[in-house]
Order: sequence, then structure tokens, then C-alpha cells
Amino acid sequence: MYVVVEGPIGVGKTSLAQRLAQRSGAELNLEVVEENPFLAKFYEQPQAYAFQVQAFFLLSRFKQLSQLWQPGLYRPEVVSDYLFDKDFIFAAMNLRDAEFDLYQDLYGHLSPRLPTPDLVVYLRADPPELLRRIARRGRPFEHDMKAAYLADLTGRYDDYFRTYAHPHLILEAGNYDFVANEADQQAIFDQIDAALAQAPAGEDR
Repeated sequence: MYVVVEGPIGVGKTSLAQRLAQRSGAELNLEVVEENPFLAKFYEQPQAYAFQVQAFFLLSRFKQLSQLWQPGLYRPEVVSDYLFDKDFIFAAMNLRDAEFDLYQDLYGHLSPRLPTPDLVVYLRADPPELLRRIARRGRPFEHDMKAAYLADLTGRYDDYFRTYAHPHLILEAGNYDFVANEADQQAIFDQIDAALAQAPAGEDR
């Protein structure tokens, strides 16, 4: 089983992924965010550091996922708090011209070498809810996050999952408090179980 929790900044991906992994005894794969040396600079000067941020994320995520799926290495269950394709969503939003062309070339070589999840859980939320959650977790480099940026990002996520060709489940994060409310948490687990029961086993792309 390979399950991914995805969604825009601050929506609760890691919190849900941790609970799913703990529940099933799966290996938990978390994205590298705060270790990106360009991220804080990107929020201060987006145009100057966009390519560095995206290249770091692209390569670090590819290395992480490649290590999980090495040939001959048996891992029965994996829960991840990011989909590799998310990197392209951010790159299309932040890069322009020759930088985006170069990024697309790199992405096109790496993406086909990774497996497709059995299920992607798309947690979505509108910008006001995302801003509340971002403020609550208190990362210093996110304190100036703008609603307009989050609205653009959420729209791109919505567009992506509108045509996503593999099994996925869309949940409105604002309707659930899966961190503090056990009933909400169980309601999400039940929907994920039902979606997995209907999904075919994942295959390499």
C-alpha cells in the first residue's frame, strides 16, 4: 500500500499522514521543507530564488522516494505527506521562461522513474482556513504568507486533481478537526479505507 496525503501549504498534510502511518504501522515519508536553504530567501525575493527552491525540492523529493522504492527492497506500506507531482504545480506557478523550460526537462526525466500511489488524499481548504493553520504552526518564514498566493495555489491544486487520472479522495479540511477530534479522525479513516478498497493496486508509471 502506498498512500499520499497532498494539499496546499498549511492544510494539515503531515498531521494526517502521521496519523495514518501510526494507525496502519506503515513507514512514514515526510518531505524536506525547513532544510531547504533557499526557502526563506524565496519568500523574501521570489523571483531571485524561485529556481533554486524548486531545484532543491525536486531533487530532494526524488532522492527520498527513490530510496523508498529501491529494487528488491520490500516495503509493504508507505504513507507520504507529498506527491512528487506537487513540485510541478509549484514550479508552474513560480518559474518563467528558460528557468521553467530547464525545470520541465529535469522533471520529465525523473517523474517516470517513480511509482504511482495506490491512493492520493487531497486535503483542500480555502485561503482563510489555510492562513489560520499557517499562523497556528508558527514557521517564521511563512508569517508573511498572502491570501492571494494561497488562492492561486489552491486553484492550481483544484485544477490538477480535476483531471488526475489515478485513484484519489478529495476532503474539505475545514470540515474536520482530525488532530483533536477522534470522531473526525475516524470519519476520515473510514473514507480512506473505502477509497482504498475500490482502488486497483498501484503500478510503476
